[in-house]
Amino acid sequence: MTKRDVLVVTTTHDAEEKARVLAALVVRERLAACAQVYPIGSVYWWDGEVQSAPEWRIDFKTRADLADRLTAFLRAHHDYETPEVVAVPVVAGSDAYLDWVAAETAP
Repeated sequence: MTKRDVLVVTTTHDAEEKARVLAALVVRERLAACAQVYPIGSVYWWDGEVQSAPEWRIDFKTRADLADRLTAFLRAHHDYETPEVVAVPVVAGSDAYLDWVAAETAP
């Protein structure tokens, strides 16, 4: 596995408890090795105007070959009409950590 085979996939939720439940579901399904949940403030265009809201960001560490399955899982378990699902490749990192991500998401 190379460093380019690992992604950080991000989504958001409107409540901490929902974010933590979703994070645990994804990790339990082995679609990510871990998830980090933390508060953010979002400003975005929705329904024809600028909106602002507190949200909870979830960053999932996963293998690139799980991106489609993780995206489908997030869509199926998210209550947003259009949930954010953005994947960013890891271009550098600790070999031991990246190996751990691979091991914890292995079939």
